[in-house]
Amino acid sequence: MLTSYYTVKTEGENEIVIQKSRFIAHVKRTPTEEEAQAFIQSIKKRHASATHNCSAYLIGEQDLIQKANDDGEPSGTAGVPMLEVLKKRKLKDTTVVVTRYFGGIKLGAGGLIRAYGQSVSEGLNATGIVERKLMTKITTQIDYTLLGKVENEIRSSNYLLDEIAYLENVSFTVLVNSGDEELFTEWITNLTSGKCEVTIHDQSYIEVDVDN
Repeated sequence: MLTSYYTVKTEGENEIVIQKSRFIAHVKRTPTEEEAQAFIQSIKKRHASATHNCSAYLIGEQDLIQKANDDGEPSGTAGVPMLEVLKKRKLKDTTVVVTRYFGGIKLGAGGLIRAYGQSVSEGLNATGIVERKLMTKITTQIDYTLLGKVENEIRSSNYLLDEIAYLENVSFTVLVNSGDEELFTEWITNLTSGKCEVTIHDQSYIEVDVDN
């Protein structure tokens, strides 16, 4: 599993007008190729009267599945430029469909490449990008006499404090970057002079917004 990667938040769309043609970018997170294809077909059905519904997607940790479709535009002027934007933004598991309603003015090959690239870029900005980080949940139990010291140190550290449970002992649940479990355990053990009980739990991804 990747320790971190970028993808789109969920689903969104954005419209721009270039030389009287409407370009509507539809964006969705798609963890599988089946979901990508289903999304593309749903947009084609919704915009069946459009001049073109061009698409591109990247699927998989190593981007092993990559597809681009010009849907009637001159070869290489739509799908590939759209795919290149996804690659440049280092996105994974992402599908984009750009619907074009022709406005009567031909853009030429260069104009089309710029238009489809711009449409995808602005569509991604409108939808939002997140970084998915693989984190390990770790619980640390301490005596109440150490509560203030440990809480202050955790809050001022790079570790994410998830929960505090006030039971027979105080229990801190912290999210730690995958691979830093041993580092955290050593840090908290030194902080408490060994007066703690550390339990390492499962891993999961958390999402952090990324500025466009």
